[in-house]
Amino acid sequence: MPTQPVYLDYQATTPLDPRVHRAMEPHWSERFGNPHSEGHHYGWEARRAVERARGQVADVIGADDEEVIFVSGATESCNLAIRGLAAAAGERRQIVTVATEHPAVLQTVQALGQSGFDVDLLPVMGNGLLDLSVLENALSERTLLVSVMLVNNEIGVVQPLPKIAAACRAVGATLHTDATQALGRMGIDVDSLGVDLLSLSAHKAYGPNGIGALYVRKRPGLKLSPLLAGGSQERGLRPGTLATPLAVGFGEACEIASKEWMRDAKATRCMTDRLRVGLVNEFPQLRIFGDLTQRVPGNLCFGLPGLLAEQLVQVVSDDLAISTGSACATGSPEPSHVLLALGVGPEIAASGVRLSMGRFTTHEDFDVAARSLHGALSVLAQGVRVT
Repeated sequence: MPTQPVYLDYQATTPLDPRVHRAMEPHWSERFGNPHSEGHHYGWEARRAVERARGQVADVIGADDEEVIFVSGATESCNLAIRGLAAAAGERRQIVTVATEHPAVLQTVQALGQSGFDVDLLPVMGNGLLDLSVLENALSERTLLVSVMLVNNEIGVVQPLPKIAAACRAVGATLHTDATQALGRMGIDVDSLGVDLLSLSAHKAYGPNGIGALYVRKRPGLKLSPLLAGGSQERGLRPGTLATPLAVGFGEACEIASKEWMRDAKATRCMTDRLRVGLVNEFPQLRIFGDLTQRVPGNLCFGLPGLLAEQLVQVVSDDLAISTGSACATGSPEPSHVLLALGVGPEIAASGVRLSMGRFTTHEDFDVAARSLHGALSVLAQGVRVT
C-alpha cells in the first residue's frame, strides 16, 4: 500500500482531533433530538449539549455565552457580520478593510460598494502588516465598519488588533476581525483585542467542517440584521435547526485549544523556524513572505524568483501535501492577491508556496519535509535565472 504524503496544509483545514470525534459520536445516533424542541427529553438533551458547546466556544475567546452565534462557518460568519451591520446602518456609509483579507470579506465588502457604501481598501506594508497611520487617515465620523483579519491565511502575519481597535473607538466605528486562522494557534481574548465582531471556523482548529461562530459584543448601538428568514434561533440572527453533533465537536475543539494551544505553538514554531533557516541558508535567493516576528506559529510562506509554485507543489506531491496559497483560490490563474499586496511583482508572487504545520506534525514529518523541499528546490533552481 502506498504511503500517504505528509500533510502540511493545516491552514487549509486541520485533521479532526480523535477526542472531538468521540465527543460528537453519540449525537449522530442515540442523542438525535432537535435542540429547539422544548417539550421533551430528546430536545432538552440536545439543547444542553449545544449550550455547553456555546460556553466552550465563548470561553476560548473570553466572551459571554450569549455573545456567540453558531453559523455554518467563517464565510457565513463574515457575511453576517458585514452585511448584517450594513443592513442595520444609519448615516454611516463607509466600510474600511485591507487588501490582504480573505475573499469572504473582500467580496462581501465589494458587493456593498456596489450598493451605495463607500469602500476603502487599505494597502499593507511590505511585511504584510497594516500601517496604523494609513488606517487613521482613512477613518472618519462616517466610518461604519472596519474589518481586519487577525491572522492572515497565506502569510500568517498577526495584525495589531488592539491598536486598530483604539483607532476605531476614536471615531465610533465597529471593528470586525476574521480570527479563523488564530483559533488553536494563539490566545484570543475579545476584550484585549478590542473587537466588536469576531468570526471563527471549527475546521481550522481540529473540529468538524460545516460549523463556525460569530461573536457579537453586547454593547449599545451594535445591531445586526439577519441574512435569512425562517426562524428565531440564535437570537434571531441565524434561523434554522442547529446541527447538534457539529456544535458539540466545535465546543470540544475549543476546549482542547484553550488547554493545548501554547504547547502546539511551541512545537510548530520550532519546526517552521528550523525549516526556514535551513532553506534560506541553502537558497539565499529564497523570499520569505510576511513579517518574521509578528507571525502565527506553524506558517511558512516562501517563493523562489523565477520558479512557478505549481512546479514545486507537483514535484514534492508524493512526499508532501502543501499549497500554492489560500485553498479558497485554488484553480485561479492569477497570482495571490495577498502576495501582490506586499508589493512584489507578479513573477515573484507566482512562486509563492505555503506550508503550515500543526498539532499532529511529528519530527519525522519535519525530516521528510526538509529532505523533500531541499531536494526539489535544488533540482528546480538549476533552471531558475537568479537576478
